[in-house]
This record gives sequence, C-alpha cells and structure tokens, in this order.
Amino acid sequence: MERRNFLKSGVGAAALGVARLGSGVGAFTLADEKVARAAVGVPTPKIKDISVIECQPQGVRLTVVKITTDQDGLYGYGCATFTQRADLVRPAVEKYLKPLLIGRTTDRIEDIWQLCYDSSYWKNGPVLNNAISGVDQALWDIKGRQANMPVYQLLGGKCREAVDTYGHAQGNDFPDVVASAKQYMAQGFRVVRVQIGIPGMAGYSSSGGGATSDLKPLEPGPFYEPAYDLRRSLKMLEICRQELGEEVGLIHDVHERLTVNEAVQFCKAAEKFDMFFVEDPLSPEDLEYFKQIRANCDTPIAMGELFNSPHEWQPLIEQRLIDYIRCHLSQVGGLSPARKIAILAEQYGVKTAWHGPGDVSPVGHMAQISLDIVSPNFGIQEYTPFNDRTQAIFKGCPVMKDGYFWVNEAPGWGIEIDEAEAAKAPFTPGQNNLNGGWGVIRRQDGTVIKQ
Repeated sequence: MERRNFLKSGVGAAALGVARLGSGVGAFTLADEKVARAAVGVPTPKIKDISVIECQPQGVRLTVVKITTDQDGLYGYGCATFTQRADLVRPAVEKYLKPLLIGRTTDRIEDIWQLCYDSSYWKNGPVLNNAISGVDQALWDIKGRQANMPVYQLLGGKCREAVDTYGHAQGNDFPDVVASAKQYMAQGFRVVRVQIGIPGMAGYSSSGGGATSDLKPLEPGPFYEPAYDLRRSLKMLEICRQELGEEVGLIHDVHERLTVNEAVQFCKAAEKFDMFFVEDPLSPEDLEYFKQIRANCDTPIAMGELFNSPHEWQPLIEQRLIDYIRCHLSQVGGLSPARKIAILAEQYGVKTAWHGPGDVSPVGHMAQISLDIVSPNFGIQEYTPFNDRTQAIFKGCPVMKDGYFWVNEAPGWGIEIDEAEAAKAPFTPGQNNLNGGWGVIRRQDGTVIKQ
C-alpha cells in the first residue's frame, strides 16, 4: 500500500495520530509505518508446504522441519531431531501433520500445537513430540521473520546479555579429566561437566581407554557394574575439586546408571564437593526416589532430558525435588511447551538447564538460547561445539565466546539452511548397523542396563 493511500484510510490516519502523539515531535518514523502496514491490508500467511531436511554432518543424524508459506520468501525452520529413531520423524511429519496443516494460517501457533498434539489421541511419545516440535519452532521462526525481529524479542526481550554454558571434560584417567577441564577453564568456562572412564567397562562418555578388568562377564560385549562407577566417579570429583580449585562449578552426569539406593548414596557423598549439580541420578521410572535424595542431602539435582510428558516434570517441580529442569526441547514438543515449563519452574524456584548435546540441530540450539535469554530463572546451558561441516549446512550457528552463547540478532532464529550442502551429508546406518539406535550394555551377570 502506498503511504499516501495508507494515510487516507481511517486505520492509517489513526495509526499516524498515535505515532505522532507517542513521538511528541510529529515524526512519522519508519518503524511506525512498518507496524501500521503489518496491521492493515497484509494477508496472514498460510502454510503452503511442509518438508523435512535430514543430514548427518558430525556423526549425529539431525532432522529439521521447513514450513513454506504462500508468501514469496517467507518460510521457517524447526528442530525435530530424534537421532535414535530418526527415520520415524519424517513420516510422522509428512503423513500425519502435513495433511492436517496445509492451508492453515501461520499466526495461530498455540492453536496449531494443540491440534497436532490431540490429533493422535495417544500422546507424549517422542516421535510425535519431535515432529510437533519441528512445526512449532518453524512457526516461531516465521513469526520472527514477519516481525523482522529475533524470536527472543517476541518472548519479551532479554533478561541477560548472554547465556552461560558448560563444557564436557572427560578422560580415561584422573589426570586426563583434570587436563580436559583446565582446557575449558582456559577458554573462559566457569562450569564444566566431568566424566571418567572405568577400566575394562563401558562407562558413560569415556570408555576406559581399552584397559582390562578382572571381572569376567557372562555375556560377550560391553559391560558395566554401577558400584565401580560410583567409587571411581567420587574419587574423580575429589581430585577435580583439589586440582581445579573452589571457584569452578562441577557437574557430573550419572546418566541413570546407578541403582536407586546407589544414586542416593552418590548424591549424599558428592555433597562435600560443592557440586553445581548432579545430572540424572535416577531414571524417569524412579522419580519417587528423588524424595530420598532431598531428605538426605543438599546436592543440587538436574533432571529431565528423557522426559516426554508433563506427568514426569510437573511433580518434581511442584514438590521442589529438583533444582534444574533440563528437558530436550524437541522431545517435549518444541519452544511453546518448553516456555510453559520454564514459567512453571520459575514459580517454584527451579532453574532451567536445557539439554544441549550434539543431537540437537543448530536450529534447536538457537531455540534453547532464545528461551534462556528471556527466562528469569535461567540456570545454565549445555554446550556442544559445531564443526565446520555443520556450519557449512547451518548458516548462522550460535556463537560461543568466553564460555557464553550469544543469541542471534537476525529475524527469526537467524539461521539459514543450505539444502544442497545438507544433501551431501545423508543419514548413514550408524554404529553396528543399528540405524542410529544404541547397542546393548549388560551387567556382569548379563542383565541389560539403562543407558
């Protein structure tokens, strides 16, 4: 609409009057004109197409949903990565959500989330949640591009200048872990997660360096005994605290591998090391045991990366049984539900620490950072670096500096995907030809353990 014709319209004149009254000097600013034009005579975009972009740029299978609108050049991206069952997300999007959404307007993000969620009747599964997340985040990206603003501005604006993060320090022996942690500290990180291998066993994050064990498992293949892990990890924490000093925050991921009583023992014993938090001491099946941990120690607890359902996180938050909620954004259904989790947690003094490993696309990382930057109860953000191949596909990856993630200031997520580059990094079958799934780890007697 031409400015002259716009001013002749009643709405245009009213908008101009408000602009002049607000400015106090009668100047019709460019921003005022953009706002008025956005509200008058511009049709709401409709969903024209929904496609899925799959790539594997650093050994991890990433899935992104792209929503294209009926307005030229207006589209958005959303992370739908579920790498252990990645091939199931595409049909969930293309065969179920796409027919449901084609032709709908993009402005009703909450309404679209609810109808996608209810469309399957059986809810809270990781495949559907990740598919919905791709749609949800893509709609937020579109909204930001329309407004010519980064998504965090649509969520209320910054509560902080940058997002504090932690890195993953690990090693096969104690000196290796300490050296790895010091490398992160030299880069400006104030918090590090420390993990150590268990000789001869399939420990989490570190393998034990090929060392052997006196134990003789009854089944061939990787094995693990939790009591060995408990003792060795506590010794690692003792050494790290001595060698790294009192100021650095220490995190350790139990990865729900201990028995429930061992988890309580571990959290109680770790209390003297002044932990930043202990991550996932229990599995989602054992949530009632968090009450025992709370009753026995003050060690900060983080939980949630395996959560799919409000029935899992709500009781822990409402009963103040955890200190950090660390859901995987696409696993819970996207930015929209994660924002609600953050607001609920704020009411109970629980901080956020969203799950940020390599099996989150740069789009998903930016969604997390956007939520971090606006949440008063933000705690910490998990950091995983982006290799050159990833950055060639995802233009505008979050920037890391001095241990801080910096949010993009470009509209939407500020990320563009080179689909030709993505096609050069297709999905592969993965380790042991399990198509991205994890293998089996057993105890000495042959019992399958949780990983």
